[in-house]
Amino acid sequence: MSPGFSALCLLLLQTGAHCFGIVPVFQNDETLNHLEITKRAVLNATVQTCRTLAQAEGTNFNFPAFTAEAVVAACSAPQSTKTFQQAIRSIQWRNIRVDIRHALNASFHFDEEMFVQGKSIITEGITAVKASNSQENYETARQKLGEILHPLQDFYSHSNWVELGNTLPNSNLIRSDSSIGNIADKSRATCRSCDGDDCRNNILEDILSEKILTSGYFGIFPFISTKPKGKCSHGGKIDRTSTIEPKGGINKDSVGSSHGHLHIQAANVAIAATSQLLEDIRRSAGDRQFLQMVGISKGSNRALCFVIDTTKSMSDDIEVVKTVTSTIIDSNEGTVDEPSGYILVPFSDPGFGPATRTTDSTVFKNIINSLTASGGDDDAEKSLSGLELALTSAPFNSEIFLFTDAPAKDKHLKSTVIALIERTQTVVNFMISDSVVTNRNNNMKRTRRISASDAQLYRDLAQVSGGQLIEVTKAELPAATRIITQTATSSLVTLLQATRSPGKADSFIFLVDETVTNITVYITGQSVTFTLVNPAGVSQQSNDSAGALITVSESVGNFKALQLQRQVGQWEIRMVSTDAYTLRVIGQSSIDFLYDFVESSQGPFAGFDALDTRPRAGVNGSLLVSLTGSDSATVTEVSLIELSGSHEIQGVLVPQGGGNFLVQVNMIPSVEFVVRVKARLSNSSEVLQRQSPTSFRGSNLTITADSNSILVPGTPFMVLFSVATGGTGGNLTIRATNNRDFDSTYPDSLFLESGNSTNGTVALSAPLNTRSGTDVILTIKAEAPGGADTNYIVLRFSIVNPVTDFTNPECQLLSLQSNCSENCSLSMWELSVRVTDGDEGTGVNNVSLKEGNGTLTTSLVPGNENMTLVSYTSCCCAPDVELLVVDRVGNMGSCLYSAREGTASAAALFPDNKVLDPFEIDVEKENI
Repeated sequence: MSPGFSALCLLLLQTGAHCFGIVPVFQNDETLNHLEITKRAVLNATVQTCRTLAQAEGTNFNFPAFTAEAVVAACSAPQSTKTFQQAIRSIQWRNIRVDIRHALNASFHFDEEMFVQGKSIITEGITAVKASNSQENYETARQKLGEILHPLQDFYSHSNWVELGNTLPNSNLIRSDSSIGNIADKSRATCRSCDGDDCRNNILEDILSEKILTSGYFGIFPFISTKPKGKCSHGGKIDRTSTIEPKGGINKDSVGSSHGHLHIQAANVAIAATSQLLEDIRRSAGDRQFLQMVGISKGSNRALCFVIDTTKSMSDDIEVVKTVTSTIIDSNEGTVDEPSGYILVPFSDPGFGPATRTTDSTVFKNIINSLTASGGDDDAEKSLSGLELALTSAPFNSEIFLFTDAPAKDKHLKSTVIALIERTQTVVNFMISDSVVTNRNNNMKRTRRISASDAQLYRDLAQVSGGQLIEVTKAELPAATRIITQTATSSLVTLLQATRSPGKADSFIFLVDETVTNITVYITGQSVTFTLVNPAGVSQQSNDSAGALITVSESVGNFKALQLQRQVGQWEIRMVSTDAYTLRVIGQSSIDFLYDFVESSQGPFAGFDALDTRPRAGVNGSLLVSLTGSDSATVTEVSLIELSGSHEIQGVLVPQGGGNFLVQVNMIPSVEFVVRVKARLSNSSEVLQRQSPTSFRGSNLTITADSNSILVPGTPFMVLFSVATGGTGGNLTIRATNNRDFDSTYPDSLFLESGNSTNGTVALSAPLNTRSGTDVILTIKAEAPGGADTNYIVLRFSIVNPVTDFTNPECQLLSLQSNCSENCSLSMWELSVRVTDGDEGTGVNNVSLKEGNGTLTTSLVPGNENMTLVSYTSCCCAPDVELLVVDRVGNMGSCLYSAREGTASAAALFPDNKVLDPFEIDVEKENI
């Protein structure tokens, strides 16, 4: 492996804890850890998927180099580089978290011969991943996938599978209906003591000859051991059982481990096993859906998301949305800027939702065009409820446009909405128009604008997200909407973002590098003047329409948009206003950055974990930062910049290799701040600058929570949480909300002593009819006395109904008619098949072509949902077809049929989770 990924040990257990590739100091570049194993397998699975799609489309596919940038380019989706790397990173984080959250749970590591329990974690998790994918809840799927990949990979390092002579994965680990193998009895001895430091021959000969599975015992506490007599130990300095007869260990976590001579072999089988599991998930989801799970789409990865007030006064606004939607869809369809999906959330009072999601632009147009305005007798509407639903429905890093002419009726959701904005890093733009209301007594009409205090709520939310609050009249709304929706494009980056409230004169610097195009300045506020200065020192003032720096200037309401004449170098904008204003400079570029706030593990092992909360304020903190879209640019500076001031905290960079940096800062601000990254392009002195659009703030409250990530409908579900404070104590206000509005109970308040912690429980209940794959996003918020400080934690759970169907669908050949001649292009053959899922099955979910380029049609048998009729017609030049059949819980099978030389033949259905040949999954290819 490369030094870059090996150096990412900061994320792992520094003390030599039991996980793949974890040692105090990496001893050579051959050590493969969970990060690298996962990354290689995801890259491989993605390449295989893109190659399959290319073959189906009749286009060439060239195997790329082993980098995310090269893979997305080979998949003809370079605009997906950031989201692809973000998806891989999400999976990796959850993989690593197993060693922090479940360090001493043997089942998650296949330690102590916990084979049945470990396999259950994997197979139940696969069911959850498939269910989440079926409902397009891809982030929930990614998180669960990362969690189950850890035990899957540990099986090959912690058990004796490799010592038994196996070079291929144990495919039964991912099958619910099969045995994992012959497991050693609890009383059977499996090891002898090592010969000093040489443990090559410590597994007993009868265990090896009889192909008996065993794994090592592990314990960190001296004088306490649960290792039975004669059993193997995990091994390593931290494993106290390794000093008890039989001494030593059998793990292959690194080249320096007890069985380190087999590390590379175990790691390669783990890569193949991970690829096999991903292939199983891919075939269940379908190629396009699998690519979406790993963050790759054919167009822009930004969803087009509208949250719309549908009360009667919004009739004109809805017509504007209809027009704008059609324009965006028509102009971007078939381009790299085509949205990956479309989301609509209507709201009024008392109702809101549902959230409608689709990838079909025609369907979305029809949904938008069917909107009507009605009701709304009072002033306020449930705008934040609609926004909360949109934030939990849209992909990360999306952009949401909210249209209303009314204040929020559900202001209590402000903190919850801010938490979701911070966690999803979603930009929210508020389009606030005036409204015409009729006095019931005298039938007089008047124009109403929302009050300054009501507008401030929306302004605060826009500011956190990096979006805009645009206040216009009904007549101005079309122009404002047209301007702001131009940002719904791919490869959008933020160069500068700042706010001043109250307003004051200030100057701001931003850098334009050679990769940035379409530079736009957004200013919101009243009575704002400015002076722009380009890198050559040429200036242009806001009242100078003849200047050379601004190519297009548009103003509407409180909103101004400036298109700049592109020039590489340092720009300055000098702002003058006594009123509050916001400033945002954006552009398009292939290079951006990812970041996560991380904290040291509080468990028995050292390491780092990504935060699901705000970082702790007033103390030192850490971020993990990496560039996206470039293999060669180097980070030179990372700072936390106060959003409303000029103060900045510069971090200390600790290079981790491969473009990854641990950034250590001496204090996390308690006020809102953004993350700014500077980098240097390769072979150039030019500096690149990016900022996070989303702002954050630290908190003196610390909140943690953990629970099973699978929720069964009709079964009580408990989430335990803990709140601690480094400041003053008192009665904390607690609020828990979930995106499905499921019934829940939780303590309204908790008393917390200064410097201590307190615990609480959220109890959730999902209705029995809740569909598998539904995701539940739970936000738990804690507020200090007086509302001076808040923190939150955002958790994702997957709904999975109990699975009783473990059988594959069945194929029955009805007819195969072939009229193939010597000139194959002039003749056709036809196939008719009946597919069923058995009397007790859940039903056929989909039938697709795994091989073949003919025409496939399917139809349900009337009155029998478990039976599907399949018709296939193809040119005789393509005489073979393989149907992939998936039922509703993800069981799969294949049907092979052929019409060669006029003779019809068919192969029986076979389970499609066979052991894959390593060449089939390309683990051994030179580049991928």
